[in-house]
Amino acid sequence: MEENNITVHVQNPDGTLTALEAPVDMGLSLMEYLKACEYDILATCGGMALCATCCVDVLEGEDKLKEMTDDEYAMLDTLPDLLPNSRLACQLQLSHDMDGLVVKLHGT
Repeated sequence: MEENNITVHVQNPDGTLTALEAPVDMGLSLMEYLKACEYDILATCGGMALCATCCVDVLEGEDKLKEMTDDEYAMLDTLPDLLPNSRLACQLQLSHDMDGLVVKLHGT
């Protein structure tokens, strides 16, 4: 693996994991990267933390993520099925610290 890439694992609806090699040197959010990999993420607001349609559940590596902002928390709080490990993918900037992160699309 190149030094500018990390591995992000996405849990599929059947429980299997797909390993993705994600670049950290392009300034992408997890939402942008997952959309580029053709995952079914609406991202209606375009990554402004205004819609919660890019919600993911962090299964492993939550401790590697930056602290949630008030805006992110306020938007997540509108979801009826919010989980303690739910985050907005648009607010998670890909970084080396996230190597090995395991997520699943919220609600799948």
